[in-house]
Amino acid sequence: MTQTTHNASRTPVAGARVSRATMLAAAALLAGAAPAIAQVQHADRILPLDLAVEAASEAVHVCARRGWPVTVTVVDAEGVVRVQLKGDHSTIHTRDSSFRKAYTQVTLGPVFGFDRLSDGVAALRVSPAAGAFATLPDILLLAGAVAVKVDGEAIGAVGVGGAPGGDKDEACAAAGLARISARLGSLTAPPAR
Repeated sequence: MTQTTHNASRTPVAGARVSRATMLAAAALLAGAAPAIAQVQHADRILPLDLAVEAASEAVHVCARRGWPVTVTVVDAEGVVRVQLKGDHSTIHTRDSSFRKAYTQVTLGPVFGFDRLSDGVAALRVSPAAGAFATLPDILLLAGAVAVKVDGEAIGAVGVGGAPGGDKDEACAAAGLARISARLGSLTAPPAR
């Protein structure tokens, strides 16, 4: 039988004992999450779905014209998929690589100051922390993504997987971004709720 206690060093959680130190550590981790999100996005701008679809479609078409069957994923500032397009004849793993590249760009780019994943990969290559980053879920330290920015703030990223090399993936991602870039400046933050 499990005994639930209510003293200063133990707190009941679903019948299990959790030490005060564990609770404090969890609280510290949760408290640290807010500043991390704040580093990524400040103005609450979103990448509209129509622009995300257009950027992804352009990236797929540019790669296809070069003979590279790819998948393109566009994520928002939090790394959530806005759109994913699997080009004709692209292989199944390109779905994951395109997402992971976009996710890596949008989550690490603003923190470390890079707008192209290839620049981040080059910088991390000389960092002793690179191995630790590579173990984080959904991080992929390969070129192939670009940031979508408005007024210097990342509101998303375009990631591509499937071309014969990350530099080629990134060129297609950049073409997708170029297709919508003239209209990004007109995006405004939503009204306060």
